[in-house]
Amino acid sequence: MVISVLTLLRWIDENLIISLEVLVIFLIFRLLRNSRVLRLKNISLRQEREVIFDFVHNIGEVFADAEEIKADSLFKRILFFATKTGKAASGAVYLYSADRTQLFARAVSGIFPPLYDSDQVHTEQILAKSQHLETLVKIRPIAVGEGLIGSVAVVGTGIIIEDAEMDARVPVYTNDFLKIRSLLIVPMRFGNEVLGVIALANRTDGLPFTPSDLNLLQAMADQASVPVHYTGLKAALEQKRQLDRDMQAAQQIQMSLLPQHLPQLAGARLAAYNLPALNIGGDYYDVIQIDSEHLGIAIADVSGKGIGGAMMMAVCQGVLRARAPQEQSPARILAELNRVLSINLAEDMFITMLYMVYNTRTRELRFARAGHERPLLKRAGGGEPEALDSAGIAIGLADAEIFDSAIKDVSVQLAPGDVVIVYTDGITEALNEKNQEWGAGNLLKTIETESAGGVDALIQAIRNRLARHVGAQQQYDDITLLALEIH
Repeated sequence: MVISVLTLLRWIDENLIISLEVLVIFLIFRLLRNSRVLRLKNISLRQEREVIFDFVHNIGEVFADAEEIKADSLFKRILFFATKTGKAASGAVYLYSADRTQLFARAVSGIFPPLYDSDQVHTEQILAKSQHLETLVKIRPIAVGEGLIGSVAVVGTGIIIEDAEMDARVPVYTNDFLKIRSLLIVPMRFGNEVLGVIALANRTDGLPFTPSDLNLLQAMADQASVPVHYTGLKAALEQKRQLDRDMQAAQQIQMSLLPQHLPQLAGARLAAYNLPALNIGGDYYDVIQIDSEHLGIAIADVSGKGIGGAMMMAVCQGVLRARAPQEQSPARILAELNRVLSINLAEDMFITMLYMVYNTRTRELRFARAGHERPLLKRAGGGEPEALDSAGIAIGLADAEIFDSAIKDVSVQLAPGDVVIVYTDGITEALNEKNQEWGAGNLLKTIETESAGGVDALIQAIRNRLARHVGAQQQYDDITLLALEIH
């Protein structure tokens, strides 16, 4: 009996040791396995970190030469690292159009199946020409809110579709190389603004995309939005530089159209002043020596400013100078200008113009108005200036028959000491900081009190009083003023 008990105890002891050994081995195995899993996770995290660092570094290289940023190169690089990070077989980068109503694919990688119009994708064309699919994706705009791409752009939140075949939003393709198994779509966010969308299709290992893939791609997309935003600013800056160059060229052309020197007249004196509100204005004036006894004086205001207004000024000058030596009737000259210019004027553009013909021998002044401000006559010996009226409508507002019937010549006899002033509405409508116009009253008063000193002093006085009225207020319209003094 004693022997049996000892044997039992010995057996228990041996089995306990074996059990403990097995347990230790099991624990060691678990630790090794956990250690291996942690090591693999660590390696994966390191790889992801290296990918992100590599991405940031390579994106930075695009900006090494800030003056020569290539937008297409940037988008291709973003997509390269996006597909590499997401282990995606294909992808596309979509950017908003300038008016933010559509999205366009700016870069495409791999065989990226269109996420729309699957019934219009012809496999035969794609197989015959590898670039056909990429072209198809790039030329087809996506409206804001349309499909998966448009929805992500509007909502500003990424989506993951692990099993595309079970999602009704994903188009169905019968050909294996176009089939969509899994999708990742994330917005490119700069602050609170979505600049575009990155879309990835199908992992290369055949597995579905994971939430970890979504988070990583979103982090990369947000990083990429910074240089994308900067590239947009650079593109806008270059457009502005080009526009500035064009404006400068147009300004030089326009300045060459205005008289560089006013003619010296026997028995009369001319003075003029012009100040455009923009680099290129819409005001025009000219003095033309018609013959030994007649002088043509024109002043005009083109409704459109900028390059368009300058071009119409050039056409106007060309027609006027070509016709002036052949015609001494201001009304017929303006009628001819209306016939020629109306063909080229945009629907929202018109020209007001005053044309005068002065006879240096008889001192007769004939004029006609095409909707322009009335000329002002200050007679010698004092008194208020008189506004000279005549019928007429602006150039470009009516056809030839209506215009010709409306415009009339008016004749006035001038005498020594008389002063004739013509101007554009930029003078009378000039605003101060309280949005008060200078007005015709102030112009008439200045002419009445300052004309005795001669036309040069008169124009300077008008400029000074106008400047005091406007103060620091920005000039919104062109200013043109011309005066004729009879000796």
